[in-house]
Amino acid sequence: MRTATGTGPGTARTTQIFFASTLYGAATLAAALDSGCFAPADRRLLLVSNNATTPETAPPVDRMPGFERLRGRFDGVLSWNEAIAPFHPGGWAPRSDDVPLWERYLRMLWELGDDRIELVLESVQVNPALAVAQLFPDARLDVYADGLMSYGPTRNRIDPLVGERVRRLLHLDLVPGLTPLLLEEFGARPETVPTEAFTKVVDELAAGAGDAGETGDAADAGETGGTVGAGPGGEGPALLLGQYLAALGILTAEEEEALHVTMVRGAVAHGHRRLVFKPHPVAPAAWSRTLEREAERLGAELTVLDRPVLAEVLYRRLRPTLVVGCFSTALLTASTFYGIPVARAGTESLLDRLKPYQNSNRVPVTLVDALLPDVETAGPGVPRRVDEEVSGLVRAVGFAMQPQVRADLRGAAEAYLTAHLAAGSARYFKRRRLTVLGLPGGLPVPRHAAIRRVARRVRRLRRAALG
Repeated sequence: MRTATGTGPGTARTTQIFFASTLYGAATLAAALDSGCFAPADRRLLLVSNNATTPETAPPVDRMPGFERLRGRFDGVLSWNEAIAPFHPGGWAPRSDDVPLWERYLRMLWELGDDRIELVLESVQVNPALAVAQLFPDARLDVYADGLMSYGPTRNRIDPLVGERVRRLLHLDLVPGLTPLLLEEFGARPETVPTEAFTKVVDELAAGAGDAGETGDAADAGETGGTVGAGPGGEGPALLLGQYLAALGILTAEEEEALHVTMVRGAVAHGHRRLVFKPHPVAPAAWSRTLEREAERLGAELTVLDRPVLAEVLYRRLRPTLVVGCFSTALLTASTFYGIPVARAGTESLLDRLKPYQNSNRVPVTLVDALLPDVETAGPGVPRRVDEEVSGLVRAVGFAMQPQVRADLRGAAEAYLTAHLAAGSARYFKRRRLTVLGLPGGLPVPRHAAIRRVARRVRRLRRAALG
């Protein structure tokens, strides 16, 4: 792995620092490394960050099941939490005057010396990745995307001193035919990480988790044809993906519980009597008990996975014949990478509930809603193919979300709305948002200047009243 890049005495070493806060992200990095996406370097270090609300109660990436299979790709593993303790990774950023001091501190702590640094970061528009980029102001940057959010616009304005340094956006081809919007305003070149490399890494994680016994009885049963793995005709179970939207303030706890119940009912309605529920790691245990009771009432058996494991590892070990979720990226990996039938639940109501309109989950929800069949109204299947209409929808939503960051998308948004708003796409847009931006589908704006001033004042007062 170590490949010397120096050309003689006194030449600085090159150290690549890869940042990851999730095992999914680390797996994406491993696949990119295996595919030769990065130039040779003298050292490759993995910097892990535990962004849980209470990091002490959640395992970091390097202690997740299967990680040991990835460790050998790096010359060392560093902890961002330890480096900035007692600050929390999600809430700390360096003051501009302190950047030189922090950089010297990190170079000493991580034994970087005068190395030439190259950074590979996730979610560079927010901390902690943004803070890492700021602390190495001379480092070249690559950004990798570990989910559907890469297809949406950059959620915040990024300081050009950071944004202009980004050379590439590495991403999995989750939605073939669709180009990511993330960091496009800085000219970042999108580059796909080969699917075959990613699935091979998942196979390694699955084998590692099996060696450690970390996926529990459910996964073992899936491998050996036990109760969890035995569905209709001896087929695999239906896998239900839980999300923790209540923690984000998008749904109430009761509404999210009802969403999970909808997944159970939908899977049973399509003939599945063996169900596996993968809850979010911080979801209340009471939700699982509610689902078990509902499954029993419907004549089905539900198993709850109680240990953290990637959904993609479960695809490898359980061999599910159906995956149901809300807007999880894992829905697209299930269908696109593994050919498993998928179905969505709850996306239409969620589109209406997401606030503000700029919420970074909007494009993932939009994509899942537009591409996947609804578990309540249609049979599970494969995603709709991306065509000009879908691409136009994403760019129109992207402009409506970030009109200042992506002003260049106004023409595309106007063209899409003019052609498609009346054909069933209205749920992806808010009438008020279209009005404010002067887009097709918005309310007519009075021409008289005095009336427009009054209307603007009313809108300001209404926004203030709503907090």
